[in-house]
Amino acid sequence: MRITDTGDLWWKNAVVYCLDVETFMDWNGDGIGDFAGLTQRLDHLADLGVTCLWLMPFYPTAEKDDGYDITDFYGVDPRLGSHGDLVEMIRTARDRGIRVIADLVVNHTSDKHPWFKAARSSKDNPYRDFYVWRSDPPPPTQHEVVFPDQETSIWELDEKTGEYYLHRFYKHQPDLNVSNPKVRDEIAKVMGFWLEVGLSGFRVDAVPFLLEGAEVEPGSEDGDPHSYLRALRSFLGRRAGDAILLGEVNLPHAEQVEYFGSSDGDELTMMFDFVGMQSLYLSMARHDAAPLEKALRDRPPIPRDAQWATFVRNHDELTLDKLTEGERQEVFAAFGPDEDMQVFGRGLRRRLPPMLSGDPRQIRMAYSLLFSLPGTPVLFYGEEIGMGENLAAPGRMAVRTPMQWTSGKNGGFSTAARRRLPGPVVEGGFAPEHISVAEQRHDPDSLLSFIQQLIRRYRESPELGWSGVEVLDQPHAAVFAHRATWDDGSLVAVHNLGPEPLTVPLRLPDLDAETELVDLLDHGSLACDERGSVEVALEGYGYRWLRVVTPGARRLV
Repeated sequence: MRITDTGDLWWKNAVVYCLDVETFMDWNGDGIGDFAGLTQRLDHLADLGVTCLWLMPFYPTAEKDDGYDITDFYGVDPRLGSHGDLVEMIRTARDRGIRVIADLVVNHTSDKHPWFKAARSSKDNPYRDFYVWRSDPPPPTQHEVVFPDQETSIWELDEKTGEYYLHRFYKHQPDLNVSNPKVRDEIAKVMGFWLEVGLSGFRVDAVPFLLEGAEVEPGSEDGDPHSYLRALRSFLGRRAGDAILLGEVNLPHAEQVEYFGSSDGDELTMMFDFVGMQSLYLSMARHDAAPLEKALRDRPPIPRDAQWATFVRNHDELTLDKLTEGERQEVFAAFGPDEDMQVFGRGLRRRLPPMLSGDPRQIRMAYSLLFSLPGTPVLFYGEEIGMGENLAAPGRMAVRTPMQWTSGKNGGFSTAARRRLPGPVVEGGFAPEHISVAEQRHDPDSLLSFIQQLIRRYRESPELGWSGVEVLDQPHAAVFAHRATWDDGSLVAVHNLGPEPLTVPLRLPDLDAETELVDLLDHGSLACDERGSVEVALEGYGYRWLRVVTPGARRLV
């Protein structure tokens, strides 16, 4: 392939891997994962092909929301190690070609944070305006709460001062007043500090809620809260030109695209495609590619340097909030029929393999589809081996169980007593004695080996990170066929979302009888006729990645 100057846009073809240090690897035997353990396991991520490691919060915490209730934005939770341990991990990761980003959670703090403790001490305290207060009783706001099973209002009365403080999430997480210039200065200092430590950017938590607090900024551009997001991106660029902001923005595409900013992409660098993810599950539930096709066709154009992040699972509930009530019930019926498998009335607290009853055909098809979609794929730790969930853990913690390294005690995560672990180990058919890294790493037919192959092929196919979506017409409802073309590379991917074998006729009018379609996941190739027509055979839940190879091509396929 001809090398085209794309600048240092490493995120366009990255492979992102999300983990919680607390549940990944315990090296000192106290029952809690730590940075020393993560450092020892970086070779696993390098062998897998990961190029970007996303850390969930590792800061000091009041431990009421799995680290998202932060008490010190500049610190490292002492249970996980020290700043020195973190820096050693970042250095080791970079030695293996892995950049590190971390959660930036600045729309709220813990109520144990020194700022809030000072703010609630009196109405005259200098930190009072770091948070949002009201003196009159608030109207009913139950419809605005993020966690309807935990809260009934977004306002909480502070008994000492007699005023109410805003909390979009839990009452123990008061919202910061982002319209206050002093708060903005503190957020910039936090970002600058961690960039100096060695991070390559941030996954920005709950971006729409963050910007809600910026709507009243004095002197802003016509009161536009996006001016604050532009300011954050500009600051990031000045401090580290190749660093990224990966945003959590769960909105319809038409609203979501606004968070990329102007045509130059001056706000978020990347955003998760929540709409595409939810449509994928509806398509898998129906064995019908139409919802996924529509979601991808409806993706709006984005700036050249921006990117969609694709995923099939993340660290939160598997939200289905963008589906209609009827569609959501279809997905519940297919993948989480028991009420205990659901959460907040809008999502699932399960991992993909148990949802698919452990069927290796469907599991591999889903990950093949993930890595072939235009965008940057994001994996949640344990997905590479097919980990399951433990529904005995509360809420979203069901999918945040200890990593399964071996079939031994606690899945090789820790030598401590099980009661000292951060959560229960998976049990049943997806327990460590059945699912572990050690079991799969030398098995060429394992899911781990398959994910490694997908990552190799993805990284060899830059068009998957740079192209738009071209959905190909074909007659089978269960089949999703698309093509990615960029520069002189082109790849056709065909996936069967149903159990019946099919032969898929495709028409590629720019090709001719001298063109080969070389299979990247298996041996063999297909030939087009003089009209660019070709037939692709698929097994039930089958998949093909086909490299377009023209006469005289010198690319290694």
